[in-house]
Amino acid sequence: MVNIKRWFRHAFMLPWRWRVLFPKAVLGDIEKAVKYSEHQHSGELRFAIENVLALSQVWRGISARQRAIEVFSDLRVWDTEQNSGVLIYLLLADREVHIVADRGIAKCVEQVEWDAIAQDMQQEFLRGDFLRGSLQGIERITMLLATHFPPGADNPNELSNKPVIV
Repeated sequence: MVNIKRWFRHAFMLPWRWRVLFPKAVLGDIEKAVKYSEHQHSGELRFAIENVLALSQVWRGISARQRAIEVFSDLRVWDTEQNSGVLIYLLLADREVHIVADRGIAKCVEQVEWDAIAQDMQQEFLRGDFLRGSLQGIERITMLLATHFPPGADNPNELSNKPVIV
């Protein structure tokens, strides 16, 4: 059954809403934080923001988690040497954050830890502090990745550090 409230949120969210919440300066700070993070470990981070889902996806009941997994695949976050890619995905219309980890890091870090980071990020976002929530989430992910995937002598940047607007 279609959630009508959710459908209306997606149908009537302003298409430029993400620009208000994530202006260029905030996106730049996120990019710098990802770049700095990746010097601390051999994992790869991607940060994706999606304003709304297509109404057909909402109608079919596609969840934000399902969409995060799809974006993980579309952005090829799985395509790293050590299978240590991590996606931070925000679906603004649903006010949800999901973290999807590749199989290499998922063997070391339980999903409950990623979910706790995502919940804390969501709490900051609900307070209206999108920069702080983003940077704190990246910092906590950095600590997990540094523990399980320390940087090696050769630590190439396999994925773009720039946040992507889906």
